[in-house]
Amino acid sequence: MASALFATRFSFALFAAFILTSPRSYAGKQVAGAIVADQVQAVPNAVPHFTCETRKFDLSQGLYCYDPFTIRAAYGVDNLINSGANGAGQTIVILDAFGSPTIQADLAAFDSLFQIPAPPSFQVVTMPGTPPFDPTNGDMVGWTEEIALDVQWAHAMAPAANIVLVAAKSDFDQDLIDGFNFAVDNHLGSVISMSFGESEIGLANPDGLDIIANWEAAFKNAADNKITAFASSGDQGVDTQGFGTPSASFPASSSQVTSVGGTNLRFGTATAANFNGTYQSEQVWDDPADNNNIAADTFGAGGGGMSFLIPQPDFQKDNLPQSVKNTLHGFRGVPDVAYNAGVSGGVLVHVGTLAPSPTAFFLFGGTSAGSPQWAAIIADINSASHNQAGAINKQLYQLGRQGRLNFRDVTIGNNGFDGVTGFPATAGFDLSTGCGTPDFGVLATTLNSHGN
Repeated sequence: MASALFATRFSFALFAAFILTSPRSYAGKQVAGAIVADQVQAVPNAVPHFTCETRKFDLSQGLYCYDPFTIRAAYGVDNLINSGANGAGQTIVILDAFGSPTIQADLAAFDSLFQIPAPPSFQVVTMPGTPPFDPTNGDMVGWTEEIALDVQWAHAMAPAANIVLVAAKSDFDQDLIDGFNFAVDNHLGSVISMSFGESEIGLANPDGLDIIANWEAAFKNAADNKITAFASSGDQGVDTQGFGTPSASFPASSSQVTSVGGTNLRFGTATAANFNGTYQSEQVWDDPADNNNIAADTFGAGGGGMSFLIPQPDFQKDNLPQSVKNTLHGFRGVPDVAYNAGVSGGVLVHVGTLAPSPTAFFLFGGTSAGSPQWAAIIADINSASHNQAGAINKQLYQLGRQGRLNFRDVTIGNNGFDGVTGFPATAGFDLSTGCGTPDFGVLATTLNSHGN
């Protein structure tokens, strides 16, 4: 079935080109998206704890950064938490690969520094067959970085929610699908975050389409159980994994997943970060932002663009302007939403596999930061509504068309990267920041008032 579906979606010439350039036998592998930059040292009794929290936006003093309370203020999450919508009674599932031997200590160090109460429950489900952690294995170490980011920042945005980390036995697709299905079938949580992706180009063959079919069946199972699924849109602009041509990232390109793109957030004063400041602006994530002393695109850019494997879903057909639909040519556009992803303006994470000291933190960026935080905020909203939002794309796009979403419309920048032309931010939906970045305090009152 997958092969037939593939053949009907492409002209013969395009089909032949992909068959000639793609592996004949494909064993799909996902890539964690967390980007680790500077190591910084906390001063526990100082306010703020890190000098990067008050640096200039022009990067003349180095990379600026944000703590959990600043990000909460930037997106209105503090309004949710202060009103009691803090994730209580909800469980966030983080799906990653391999696991981390330091994650419990990492979360404890994060909570201790920022004085955030520990989650009511934090469980790690290690899937059968997972190999022991090998500190000389770069792939495994990379996933510990992703796990640290995902767990700590999901907890920061939904401090009263339970967290379950499902550690797949590897980062091959089928193992991650098994982990996803385990979470759904065992009703582990109401929302699932996936901060990983792979290029659709690598999936453009019969074996790859079978993998997509397996993922799609898992996502349908989640939707049927009213579980919300998020995925990061990627960190190399429109060229997901350096193929030199535009390619959307999967699973973010699935229409059953809410895809999270990236921005560079400015919170503080007009010229510098400041935890006592206010929301200033956002632009499409394309680091380093406004730094003439570093070559462009040093760190990354937000994923986005047009799928060539996933047809345009009804929620985009019914709610996007015709001019946008003409650009999509009948295929799925990503991302759906956006969130801070800049390494310029990175978030603070403790990673014991990189530095065991409890006061040693790292600046992290990438759309990987947005997916778990979005998941956490949906847990906050669920806790307030005493309901599971389930698949939210239909509601998001309907509210957007009706002018009721109250998203911040990002209109500056583009997500080009490494010589591959990206898509510019425009008024309304675009292929770099989707519907934009929201004020979650407003979103909380509207999201669950619509049927799934």
